[in-house]
Amino acid sequence: MSLDLLPDRTGERRVVRRRLTLAVVIIAIMFMAVIGRTAYLQVAQYDYLSARSQDNRVRLAPVDPTRGIIADRQGRVLAENRSAFSLVIIPEQVADMEALLAELDQLLDLSEAEIAAFREARRRSRSFHEIPLRLELSESMVAELTVNRHRFQGVEVKPQLVRHYPFGESGSHVLGHVGRIGREELARADRRRYRHTSFTGKAGVEASHEDRLQGRLGVERIETNALGRPLRVLERDPPVPGNDIQLTIDIELQQVAEAAMGDHRGAIVALDPRSGEVLALASLPTFDPNALARGLDGASFQALNQDWRQPLFNRATQGRYPPGSVIKPLLGLAGIAGDYIDPDEIVHCHGRFNLPNVSRTWRDWRPEGHGPVDFIQAVAQSCDIYYYQLAHTMGIDAMHQWMTRFGYGLRTGIDLPSERDGVMPSRDWKRRVLGEPWYTGETINTGIGQGFMLTTPLQMATTTALIANRGVPIRPRLVSNQTLAQPPVEGLEPLTDIDESLWELTVDSMIETVHGPRGTARATGAGLGYQMAGKTGTAQVIGIGEDEEYDEETLDPRFHDHALFTAFAPAENPEIVVAVMVEHGGSGSATAAPMARQVIDAWLNREESEGELVRR
Repeated sequence: MSLDLLPDRTGERRVVRRRLTLAVVIIAIMFMAVIGRTAYLQVAQYDYLSARSQDNRVRLAPVDPTRGIIADRQGRVLAENRSAFSLVIIPEQVADMEALLAELDQLLDLSEAEIAAFREARRRSRSFHEIPLRLELSESMVAELTVNRHRFQGVEVKPQLVRHYPFGESGSHVLGHVGRIGREELARADRRRYRHTSFTGKAGVEASHEDRLQGRLGVERIETNALGRPLRVLERDPPVPGNDIQLTIDIELQQVAEAAMGDHRGAIVALDPRSGEVLALASLPTFDPNALARGLDGASFQALNQDWRQPLFNRATQGRYPPGSVIKPLLGLAGIAGDYIDPDEIVHCHGRFNLPNVSRTWRDWRPEGHGPVDFIQAVAQSCDIYYYQLAHTMGIDAMHQWMTRFGYGLRTGIDLPSERDGVMPSRDWKRRVLGEPWYTGETINTGIGQGFMLTTPLQMATTTALIANRGVPIRPRLVSNQTLAQPPVEGLEPLTDIDESLWELTVDSMIETVHGPRGTARATGAGLGYQMAGKTGTAQVIGIGEDEEYDEETLDPRFHDHALFTAFAPAENPEIVVAVMVEHGGSGSATAAPMARQVIDAWLNREESEGELVRR
């Protein structure tokens, strides 16, 4: 055998060595990579991966704060938080939300409002947050959901606090109500504070004192299992409860005022002229705040909102009406203080008034006239002719200046939302609003609180309090434990430039209205155990032609006059001021004055018993 045909053992060994060396290198590189990756994950990424691991089993749950309680001046609870079972959904645990909602709808008969509110809350919440779908589940609903719990992944029945108003409709325009927070409200609010909140104050004190009532949200870190079921609370940042609020309202007097109004539409405002505390603020008809707090379906809310009686409309602070003759005491005071008329000057009332070179005739409410009247009798008998003459003498410029000083046309600054101002017309006002010049005849109409002049029942009460206080204005308020300083009423200062004797003269004219033999409210003053100062008013809703007569029996009730009355008592040392406005109530003396007496009687009689209770 030739040596060339023998195998090259040396070459084979060299190939094997190279391959072994390559394999060792590859294994070494792979081993180093594993070691390096392990070191990277265990050391460099430890904190991050540890946190990720925690997130996988720990869920953050917001904890709603307890909303502050609202009580009346005697500590009786008007708005509280009541325990109830609610249905909540945690979106991240739900595979098919629409299918789940459809199933729950079949079980609970969900309303459109509930579903819409849930979708809105889900839109602004994180997926692991609980979102309420229905509040106040009945016992049968709780049982039904418990039995079917296995079908509803991500659904829980939880005890929660819901807003409750124990007195129902009574005082609803003062308290307002809470409701689910809307997109626009959330845009205006502090998002960090309201991100997980479902409810906010919508009207009344619930809205105007939202910052004090709301409190601060808390957070719980909850350990969950693989299915997302909570196992235990790991950490809790407790919520801060909202502050309680005590109102100046007396709920018993509030109910007296509402009962006095009966089936009429209108408003009654009662306040303490010494402090500005509002004792009662009734606006009829009312509404049930409990229904709104629970959430009405679309059809129910639309029916309530479109009710022709306007139960959601706060007539006491937002309704604007011609004040009629209730302005006469202050307008007369302005005329005397401004030297436009002497209080003893006699005006002969024959029932008709004419301006020189003007064909129109202005008539008195009493066709045969009142005969000779001075200032006190002009107020007591509510003589229109006296005030036509006074208005013509003063002119609209002086009337606007004086009546604005008394507060007409201005907001009172009460701590309720959406208060409207009134209208104390002037030449500038008419030119700016209507683009027209002022006419003399409009001055005559303004002299008896008609024409363009408008005021709210609350403004009627504060201007009457100005007389009761002999020239010291007040700012009405609803919260008695208010810690914030009350800002002054813009444009109103104590009227120290008016002699005190003129204030007493004005008070005397109102006393004569109630207690005088010819006073328009003498029927109301009969049998009073105290002295009341008051003024009746009857405001026309439609114009009556010069040759026509106002016949209530044949006139459509929609066109009946508004009935008004303002009063304070005891006249010498006033403790309560009351303003009454009854829409289409007819005569102020027959309809509104008896209502005011019921409220004043109740308050003065009640105060004596309260004093005894406090002393014990």
